[in-house]
Amino acid sequence: MRVWIMAAMAAIGVVLGGCSSPERGPAVPRADAERALPLGIANARFYPGSDAKEMIEVGNDALRREIASLPPGANARKLPPAYYLAISGGGDNGAFGSGLLNGWTAAGTRPQFKMVTGVSTGALIAPLAFLGPDYDGLLREVYTTMSADRIYRFRGLTAALFDDAMADTSPLAELIGRFVDQKMLDAIAAEYRKGRLLLIGTTDLDGQRPVIWNIGAIADSGRPGALGLVHQVLRASSAIPGAFQPVLIDVEIDGRKYQELHVDGGAIAQLFLYPPSIELRTVGPKRERHAYVIRNARLDPDFADTERRTITIAGRAISTMLAASGFNDVLRIFFISRRDGVDYNLAYIGRDFDPPPKKGEFDQTYMRNLFDYGYRQAVAGQSWHKTPPGLEQD
Repeated sequence: MRVWIMAAMAAIGVVLGGCSSPERGPAVPRADAERALPLGIANARFYPGSDAKEMIEVGNDALRREIASLPPGANARKLPPAYYLAISGGGDNGAFGSGLLNGWTAAGTRPQFKMVTGVSTGALIAPLAFLGPDYDGLLREVYTTMSADRIYRFRGLTAALFDDAMADTSPLAELIGRFVDQKMLDAIAAEYRKGRLLLIGTTDLDGQRPVIWNIGAIADSGRPGALGLVHQVLRASSAIPGAFQPVLIDVEIDGRKYQELHVDGGAIAQLFLYPPSIELRTVGPKRERHAYVIRNARLDPDFADTERRTITIAGRAISTMLAASGFNDVLRIFFISRRDGVDYNLAYIGRDFDPPPKKGEFDQTYMRNLFDYGYRQAVAGQSWHKTPPGLEQD
């Protein structure tokens, strides 16, 4: 569905200029973008393309909380290894990451992560991965029983002209609201106070820039509306432009109210670890670091006999761009990790996964097969690769 709807939007976009569109509040003025604070929380989010000082300070604050939470007698100068987890987008391919995490628990080798990041379907997995094996059952349930009607309702072709997306994602909002409740938010806040970070990526469509949301800080803020904001961020991170509804996030500047338009973080990056401008060798403490990257997709070309039709060609081109973007993100994290002396580990859907043909998006048979594949890979210790495909380690 994702590629076909985006292709259809591209094909008919030329006629949209004269049509009405859903109303929204005023956008944040460009000059004031940095001052817009959702719920007034100063450290609720960051912009990786801007000055890295704020993000470095967030890392330093997390380190101070981590040291303060060490058991009595622990040596604060000799910190334990830090484990990072980045989970990519991929729609129903999130069943791979879900199965891998469950299998990793079963193998008895899954660490507790200092930091977890997520984009799109990875944003839905990330809070459960962050909170650990106690949430494996919920992770399994979501990615083996999910169906298209629990994610979206198709609006009809006229939505391309007169609405903000082809599909209504109210069912997804209900799903997020059901499993991300106040109890989970409190658990995230408790881990944040121990120095752990949960970061989710969206795209600010007005500003054409990525946004990294500091979910733990939002959870720990105690602000009324914090749970609702987290729901909005998770929904926005999964809002495929043109296909799923964008999410309007309210902000306030000098007493005036504005609205930002946020969509899928994958519009800019399929996954992220930390901005390249932050060099851990120079800004962080000396400690052993390990990065685990879950790419919920294949990394080899997906051959297809492309029909010579406008929609088919546009859809195929968009699919190719998304695949190339995801592979470039994998490469970027690899080279940043090597630069900073971080142990790199990559998992992805291999060529050996050969399920029956899918019957549509969020096909439960497909997702269960993919969940089982990820689970078996982790239990057998075959899930992690030290380099992306096509690269040889020095």
